[in-house]
Amino acid sequence: MGNFDQYFYLGKIVKPHGFQGRVSVFLDTDDPDNYLETKIIYIDINGAPVPYFVEEIKLLNNKATILFQDVTTEEQAEKLLKKDMYLPLSELPKLTGNQFYYHEINGMSLIDEEKGLIGVVNEVLEYSSQAIIQTFFQGKEVLIPISDDIIKLVDRENHRLHLQLPEGLLEVYLNE
Repeated sequence: MGNFDQYFYLGKIVKPHGFQGRVSVFLDTDDPDNYLETKIIYIDINGAPVPYFVEEIKLLNNKATILFQDVTTEEQAEKLLKKDMYLPLSELPKLTGNQFYYHEINGMSLIDEEKGLIGVVNEVLEYSSQAIIQTFFQGKEVLIPISDDIIKLVDRENHRLHLQLPEGLLEVYLNE
């Protein structure tokens, strides 16, 4: 997905809605209202983000209908079915406090209450049940679950995550 490094996944076009080119979409967001004023949505066309101008978005829970400017027939709408929709990262609503986007914490220092600096966020690995921070401590890979119990403070100003690691977590990786 190299072309989409500067974008975030907004959702998927599910089916046509009526006959004037309107489409039903699934929005992969907790707060669809944030996107009601969106003017341009980028659609994955053959692996490239192609801009589509939005005429109208109507919400219904996590589904919405969208009318794009130059999509005026059912046939044109059909060509967009099952396609993924993206927006530039710059359009993400800003999060504050201990809420964060995964891409936002890459490279942040990880500071444990007891052990001090244990590394930097190498990558966030997303599994179906849990997102996990990958870091390296004393040359060994360490995986830290993302949870409110562990992440105590997101310090954006100093580019740090303050942690309270569960007893024995680091040792599990060091004793292999």
